[in-house]
Amino acid sequence: MTFIDMLRNASAQNQSMLCVGLDPEPGRFPAAMRGDAAKIYDFCAAIVDATADLVNSFKPQIAYFAAHRAEDQLEKLIAHMRAVAPQVPVILDAKRGDIGSTAEQYAKEAFERYGADAVTLSPFMGFDSITPYLKYEGKGAFLLCRTSNPGGDDLQAQRLADLPGQPHLFEHVARLAQGPWNTNGQLGLVVGATRPQEIERVREFAPSLPLLIPGVGAQGGDAVATVKAARIGGGPIVINSSRAILYASQGDDFAQAARAAAQATRATLQQAAAQA
Repeated sequence: MTFIDMLRNASAQNQSMLCVGLDPEPGRFPAAMRGDAAKIYDFCAAIVDATADLVNSFKPQIAYFAAHRAEDQLEKLIAHMRAVAPQVPVILDAKRGDIGSTAEQYAKEAFERYGADAVTLSPFMGFDSITPYLKYEGKGAFLLCRTSNPGGDDLQAQRLADLPGQPHLFEHVARLAQGPWNTNGQLGLVVGATRPQEIERVREFAPSLPLLIPGVGAQGGDAVATVKAARIGGGPIVINSSRAILYASQGDDFAQAARAAAQATRATLQQAAAQA
């Protein structure tokens, strides 16, 4: 089964557009675990167990593990996901962006070492930086397209004078991902929830691609506007929430609180879809 097949199936089975981002910060763990990087697996596995039937994907952010020398815990965590929720795809949030043999090693890390179903990538170095990942049959890759950080305007919002219509750079990335770059049919795009009008623009160029959308939750993105914009064209929608779910409680009830927060977020997204 391909990544996009898994994503569509999990979305339907769990009636969800929600992705839980796994960004473990030991300093924010419950009191019994707080500050102990050796407990990263335990914390994240509890979150996975509490939310697996509410999500269409999980998204571990590799930096939060690597910073604490916890890559072995990430391997163990993804193996745990496979055991308890084999139907839910895993998106490794790595934002890699290199070429040649280095990109090949990054692809091997994502898909062979960790066994992820998809990975996030920076396309700044062009198609050369994408091709090593596309060689893995059925594996997905989300390309950074229109991010919500203020500095994203420095490059993404610039117009390309040499192309017909002078599209913005992010629009050109969307067009390439929908078209000539998508050689294995598993590409998606990362777009921020804080700019729903630009999600609409991305959808004009990439109507069928999966969109990975951070920014609903702690970052304040509008759920209704985001879902309405992302539904144009019918491509799969992956709306990420991390901190608002992970740290819903710092007490011993953290997993139950995470489940409640995930349920509330899923319900908000379902209501948004009904209004869209």
